[in-house]
Amino acid sequence: MPAAPHVAVIGSGSIGVAFAVVFARAGFEVAVTDVDADALARGRSDLDVRLELLENAGMLGAPRGEVAARVRFGTDVARAVGGAELVQECAPEQKDVKRAVFREVAAAAPAHAVLASSASAILPSEIAIELPDDVAARVIVGHPGNPPYLLPVIEVVPTPRTSPDALGLARSLYAAAGLRPVTIRREVEGFVFNRLQGALLREAYCLVRDGVVDVDDIDEIVRSGLGRRWSVIGPFETSDLNTRGGIASHAVKMGPAYGRMGAERGQHDPWTPELVEEVEAQRRALLPLEAWEARGRWRDDQLLAHTALWEGAAATAR
Repeated sequence: MPAAPHVAVIGSGSIGVAFAVVFARAGFEVAVTDVDADALARGRSDLDVRLELLENAGMLGAPRGEVAARVRFGTDVARAVGGAELVQECAPEQKDVKRAVFREVAAAAPAHAVLASSASAILPSEIAIELPDDVAARVIVGHPGNPPYLLPVIEVVPTPRTSPDALGLARSLYAAAGLRPVTIRREVEGFVFNRLQGALLREAYCLVRDGVVDVDDIDEIVRSGLGRRWSVIGPFETSDLNTRGGIASHAVKMGPAYGRMGAERGQHDPWTPELVEEVEAQRRALLPLEAWEARGRWRDDQLLAHTALWEGAAATAR
């Protein structure tokens, strides 16, 4: 049997431990390192708590002790990254800190290893700016949903200097760990996850400011409406299935109203005919119109299957 992949996680805070859970659950050998011995101790405890949570939910796949044994903790960065195929940096969200970590890691990691940052908004090219081309060619951002052992999407963000081989290796390792990699084609601040999240949060703040609705009412609309639907299908598929004729018909019927809403906030990003045509083409490649009704029934079946769980969670929250 081939040897289990070796991953090094730099930083034993919450996201570092969460990544350790993801990789160890998938059978990887994981080395977690931190310069702070107290942080390492907290990390060990946090790992046990999270593994117990998953074991109790039947989501661990192996005895907790066996999974925990795949993770080792230490303060020696060189030892942690030696032999690693992937180094996942989880240091604080500060450029200088991350650059220093990458310089240290680059000096000790194997020449083929992918060097990934968990940055939430810092562009990978800003992290790699001081690195030579042969090292920068292996630098990406691997930005997870939090916690990644429950939210499997991970944004894979290359720099203009990242090699296709490094990008491909990163995607394959993340996929082997049970994550669902999405390649971000061009560097933008916040990537996609946080830009989508931020758009909703900005509008939520404005609605509270304007006296339209209270904070918990916003959360209820998302909990009982948008969040439930988006757990099954995303915003483009939602629009596609909400209007007979698909997303092109939706754009005709709702585009002007959405444009006016954006204008209230000083935003002018019209859905031009060319843009709608591109979105429509991508949706039709995924779902031909003749399959539209069947997909709508599938959506309803999925929502029905989740309803009991959601209602139970809502009752507990109350």
